[in-house]
Amino acid sequence: MPFISKIQRQSDYSAFPSRHPIVIDNGGSYFRIGWAGESDPRVIFRNIIQRPRHKITGETITVVGDHNPALLKYFDCTRTGPRSAFDNNVVYQFEIMEYILDFGFDRLGADQSQIDHPVLITECACNPVQSRSKMAELLFESYGVPSVAFGVDAAFSYKYNQQLGICNNDGLAICSGFNTTHVIPFVNGEPVYEACKRTNVGGYHVTDYLKQLLSLKYPHHISKLTWEKVEDLKMEHCYIATDYESEVQLFQKGDEEADEKIRCWQLPWTPSLSEETTPSEEEIARKAALKEKQGQRLREMAEAKRFNRINDLENEIRDSENLLQRLRHAEEDDIPSILAKTRYTSKLEVESAIAKATQSLRKSKGEPVESVEKTDPSATEKYNLINVPDEALTPEQLKQKRKQLFIKSTSEARQQKKQKQLEEELERERQKKLEEEKRQENPEQYLDELRAKHRDLSEKVDQRKRLKTNGGHTNGNHNSSGGVGRGERLNSSQRERMRLLTTAAFDRGKGEDTFGMKDEDWQLYKLMSRDNDDDDDDDHPDLDEAELARVTSRLREIDPTFIFKAESGSSTAEAPHFRPLTKEDFQIILGVERFRCPEILFHPSLIGIEQLGLDEMAGKSIQGLLDKGRVSEERITNSILLTGGSCLFPGLSERLEAGIRMIRPSGTPIRIIKASNPIFDAWRGAAAYAAAMQFPQQTFSKMDYYEKGEDWLKGYQLRLDK
Repeated sequence: MPFISKIQRQSDYSAFPSRHPIVIDNGGSYFRIGWAGESDPRVIFRNIIQRPRHKITGETITVVGDHNPALLKYFDCTRTGPRSAFDNNVVYQFEIMEYILDFGFDRLGADQSQIDHPVLITECACNPVQSRSKMAELLFESYGVPSVAFGVDAAFSYKYNQQLGICNNDGLAICSGFNTTHVIPFVNGEPVYEACKRTNVGGYHVTDYLKQLLSLKYPHHISKLTWEKVEDLKMEHCYIATDYESEVQLFQKGDEEADEKIRCWQLPWTPSLSEETTPSEEEIARKAALKEKQGQRLREMAEAKRFNRINDLENEIRDSENLLQRLRHAEEDDIPSILAKTRYTSKLEVESAIAKATQSLRKSKGEPVESVEKTDPSATEKYNLINVPDEALTPEQLKQKRKQLFIKSTSEARQQKKQKQLEEELERERQKKLEEEKRQENPEQYLDELRAKHRDLSEKVDQRKRLKTNGGHTNGNHNSSGGVGRGERLNSSQRERMRLLTTAAFDRGKGEDTFGMKDEDWQLYKLMSRDNDDDDDDDHPDLDEAELARVTSRLREIDPTFIFKAESGSSTAEAPHFRPLTKEDFQIILGVERFRCPEILFHPSLIGIEQLGLDEMAGKSIQGLLDKGRVSEERITNSILLTGGSCLFPGLSERLEAGIRMIRPSGTPIRIIKASNPIFDAWRGAAAYAAAMQFPQQTFSKMDYYEKGEDWLKGYQLRLDK
C-alpha cells in the first residue's frame, strides 16, 4: 500500500545548519515533513488526532496520527473519533494543527520549542488569506521560525515532473487529493490560478461511499468494515470504468466476464458444531456411556451425603433421648444444672427437638412423614378463650376469642398444606427412584416405553388443541391453509351463549329495549355462567401437558438422539431453528461497488454534490485560458498531468481522455500522463525548490511579519520560474 506511516524519531536534527529549510507537505490525509534537498520525507503520519480516555482513571490523552493498537488495552478509543484540522482542504482548526506540528517537529528530532530553520509548507490552491495568516502566526509566535514560504502542492508536483521531463512547460495539472480535486493550468512554467477549478470530491468521499454501500449490503458485518480496512479495499480493488453505463449493464447480465471482475474478501470464520457431520453410533454410545458414568457418580455422591445425614440425625436423637431420660429421673432442683451444659432451656424443648429430628430422619430415609403436632408450651395460654362459652365472656373477650379462632385455624391450615406438599414431594422422589431402578434393570425397554408414552401424550395434547380450535365441527369451509371460520371454533355450549347474547336485547315489538325490566331476564346470566362452568369438565390439558413436559425432559437426559419436534399448534413449541452459518456468510463480495464508488470523481451527483467532474473541470479550465488568448489549446492538452492519491485508480487516464475528447474540438491532440509518484511528488518538488539558491528571496520573514502584518500575505505568491 502507498500510505505507510513513518514516525520513528530522527537523531540528526542538530547536524543541519540553521539556514537549512524544513519542508512540510500538509496534506488532508497525510502529514509529511523532512529536509530540503532530500528525496523522501523523514516523517509521515496521518493528519488527524484522537483523544481517548483511560478505562480506569478517566484521564484523557492526545494521540496524533494512527492510534497504537497497544493503547486499546488501557484506553477507550471508541467514544471519540478522529479529528482533522481541515474543512475540505482548508486548515481552520489551528488547535489541532498545533498538536500535529508539535508531533512532526518532535519526530524530526527537534529538542527545543524554538525552530530556527526556515519552513516551506504546502497549502491548497487559492487558500483563503485568513487560513494563511493564522498558519503564519502559529509558526512565528509558537515556534519562532525565522521565515516561512507557502506553495501549492499541485504546483510543486508539476514542476518536479517537468524537471524529470515527464510534462511540458505549458500544460494542465489535475490533482485529486483526499478532500478536493483541483485543475490548475500552467503557462510558461507558472500556474494560472485565475483559470483554476475545484470540486469538493476526493479520496475521502470515495472511501465513505464504499463504506456506506458495504454496510448496507452486509449489515451483520459492520464491525468488520472499519475505515482503515475499507481504505485498503478501495486502493486494492476499485477502478475507473471506461464506459460506466456499459459496465453496469455487464454486471446486470451476470455473465462470465462480470464474474471475473468480482472480488471476494473472506472474513475470519470457524465452522459451527451444527455444520459438522452426524455423529456415528459409536460416538453416540460413547457419549451415552460417559453421561451414564457422570450420573452414577452424582448418584453415589448424593447417596453418601444422605447416609451422613442419617447418621447425624440418629446420633442427635440418641443424645436427646438420653438427656430426656436423665431429666425425667432427676430432681427438680438438679434440672437447671443439667440443662446449663446443653443448648436447651426446658424439658419441653428437648421433646420438641426429638420430634423434629425424628421427622427429618424419616424424610431422609424416604419413609412417609406422619403429622407431628408441635408441642408449644404456651399453646394453652395462647388459645385460652377458645373452649370458654360465649355467655361467660365479656364483649372484649369475645373479640379476642374470634381472633384466637382465626389464628388457630390459619396455623392449622398452613401446617396441613406443608404436610401435603411434603407428602407429594416424597411421592415424587419415590416414583423417580422406582423409575431409575426400572431403567437400570432394562434400559432399552424403559427407553422404548418412555418414547411410546411421549408419542401418545403428544398426540393427545395435539388432538385436544385441534378440538379446542375447531370445536369438533365442520361446515365444509376448510381450505388448504388450515383456516377455519368462527362457527368452527365454537362448541355447542359456546354457540348457545352467543345466541343468548344476540337475542337478549331483542326488540319485543314496542320499539324500545325492555331487557332487564323483568326479574326472569337476569336468569340469563346464571344460565351462561352454568354453561361456562360445564364447558371443559372432562378435559385436563394442564395435567397432560405437564406430564408431556416431564417425559420430554427425561428423554433429553437419557437419550442423546432425542429431538423434540413440536407441532405448530402445540403450546410447548420450541424456538425456530435457523440455518447454520457457512463460509459464504462471512464473505464480502465486491462487484459493482468496484467502479461505482470511484465514479463520483466524474459524477459527484451520485453522492448529492452538484458540482463538475474531472473531465468537465478540465474542459472549463482550458476554455478559460483560450478565452483570454494566453496559450494555444494544443500546448495545454498535450501535457495533462495526473497527481494526488486519488489518481492511482486504474483506468483513470483512459476515462479522462475520452471525457476531454468529447468536450474539445475533434482532432485536438490529448496526452494524459501520470506523475512519477502521485503521493510524494508534491513533497519532492517542494524539497527541490527549497534547496535552490532563489528560495531565500521567496520567503516571508519574521521581520516582515512584524513590520507589514498579516495583510501583506494577501498578495504573497511563490514564484516557481525563478
